[in-house]
Amino acid sequence: GQLKALVVTGCLAQRYSEDILREIPEVDAVIGTTAQGTLTETLRTVLKSGKIQGQEAIRLEDLRRKPRVGADRVLTTANGSGYLRLAEGCNKHCTYCVIPSIRGPYRSVPMEEILRTAGELAGQGVRELILVAQETTVYGTDLYGKKMLPELLHELAKIEGIEWIRLLYCYPEEVTGELIRTIKEEPKVLHYIDMPVQHASDEILKKMGRRTDRKQLEEVIALLRAEIPDICIRTTLITGFPGETEKDHRTLKSFVRRMKFDRLGVFAYSREEGTPAAKMQGQIPAPVKKKRLRELMLLQQEIAFKKARRMKGRTVRAIVEGRIAGEDVYTARTYMDAPGVDGTLFIETQRELMTGDMIDVRITGSDQYDLIGLPAD
Repeated sequence: GQLKALVVTGCLAQRYSEDILREIPEVDAVIGTTAQGTLTETLRTVLKSGKIQGQEAIRLEDLRRKPRVGADRVLTTANGSGYLRLAEGCNKHCTYCVIPSIRGPYRSVPMEEILRTAGELAGQGVRELILVAQETTVYGTDLYGKKMLPELLHELAKIEGIEWIRLLYCYPEEVTGELIRTIKEEPKVLHYIDMPVQHASDEILKKMGRRTDRKQLEEVIALLRAEIPDICIRTTLITGFPGETEKDHRTLKSFVRRMKFDRLGVFAYSREEGTPAAKMQGQIPAPVKKKRLRELMLLQQEIAFKKARRMKGRTVRAIVEGRIAGEDVYTARTYMDAPGVDGTLFIETQRELMTGDMIDVRITGSDQYDLIGLPAD
């Protein structure tokens, strides 16, 4: 047939390489999270000689190796946006998470490499940089001995062609006054922060291995909103963590109700093999986790829909993502919406717009999480 080679890569491959080869005989090779550089050589070998035999089919490298960025990158986003990885790995060791064991310790990409890659992305038409890592807020601590994210943001903002810089995966305890000032004062850095808090019960936060309590979470949220009144705060929560009582669940619901997050996602706790949480007493039954997740999402829907309705009459900048086939309607995103996880802005116009265009849009209405608008001019 047309399938010439089947190579498995990524986190699952790193963690279960031998199991994959044993249980799925069609797989020709397995490449771990730090061995992407062997992909070309591996494919050449498979295409020339067929299936690689034995342990030679498993390509794993040191999880502490320097992360790869930028090398002959193929841009898979065709909407004017591009993801830019700042670091690989994590040192936090939350009790529910396997990332440190399959992606290694935190390793920052040297700033000059990030800036070079960002410049190349701009040259390919990218106008929005989306900064990612397992954690962005401690960028540079391993290379430079201090947090360098604010300085990196200033340097990225100097790149011609880049208009928006979006910040994802910020840990609340690492959000400093300097970072908040940078978001506030650097025009290209969007007033948007993705800051997972995971829970609001101090007991559950402690069991999770998180480094903040509820009071500290409330303080950083209040500071962000005091300094940047139009800040859009996205967060994620885990419900059904081992030992979570009805009281803990009520505490979390009360927290969500009071904090009124602009964007929020909830995950039911998943028991990950090899993590401390997987061995904890008090595992929550699936129906209870499902019920609690639904309650949290219904609460957030009420908050989010009300916030969307309040947008009517405002004018906001948006990046165009595409046109709906057969209609005079374009899909776009505002500064409040990261691709794939947040809402959509529907622009009604007979004017020809191009993917990646940035225009001002007057909001005329909303539909649940999404907004509707017209070109402002």
